[in-house]
Amino acid sequence: MEQPQYGFWLPPNISTHGAEIDGLISTLHWFMAILFIGWGIYLIYCLIRFRARPGHEADVSGNTHFLIPKYIEIAIVIFEAGLLIFFAAPIWAKVKKNFPNEAESIVVKVTSEQFAWTIHYPGRDGKFGQLKTELIDGTNPVGLDREDPNGKDDILSPNILNIPVNKPVIVQLTAKDVIHSFSLPVMRVKQDAIPGMTIPLWFQATQTGKFEIACAQLCGVGHTQMRGFFNVMSQEEYDTWFNEEEKSLLGDAESATQPSGENQ
Repeated sequence: MEQPQYGFWLPPNISTHGAEIDGLISTLHWFMAILFIGWGIYLIYCLIRFRARPGHEADVSGNTHFLIPKYIEIAIVIFEAGLLIFFAAPIWAKVKKNFPNEAESIVVKVTSEQFAWTIHYPGRDGKFGQLKTELIDGTNPVGLDREDPNGKDDILSPNILNIPVNKPVIVQLTAKDVIHSFSLPVMRVKQDAIPGMTIPLWFQATQTGKFEIACAQLCGVGHTQMRGFFNVMSQEEYDTWFNEEEKSLLGDAESATQPSGENQ
């Protein structure tokens, strides 16, 4: 899998809704650049036009017949309202409200903590096992109850999210300790993970590769170590990985139920 090549503009885009977000970001940047240059030119004009000169007295009454700046400000407000109504709101609705059908998607839970990501996949039954705080330890960071029938085949993957290409992925995001920020730059995804809340988000990759999961929130002195990866695979590669994880779980379960002599 090839690593993405980062340049001086936006990160590579491999998301189905990335082009719309990139278009909005580019429009805002160019708009702010025009404002910066325009108001800078106007400031220089005012410094020269209204400089202190012998025989001239400043009018401090506030009355002026120079209305161009007022018209420009009105035009800016109208343009910004148009960006919100016709560009930002539809993108927000698509990404935050119009979720894909779970039956046609990969559904995972992502739990953040200082300083790791735990990805929790349901088994082939599509049902998540119960989570119990008393079961949390170094080998079970989310407290998955393996005695629960729905939890026997669940897969826990530390810091690695494996997903198939061209298939929607729904993430149920939460945090164990402090606020973190689940950031997938190439997917144009950034969402805060808040303790006590489960926040849904979704995305869909358009090409395979290995990419970074970053925490975009300063979450402690080890913040820079909180890095994970997500692998976008073909559907065949994903099925192979899932089957291997499933066999490994079943093998461990069988070994645990056998008498010690039979494991010799």
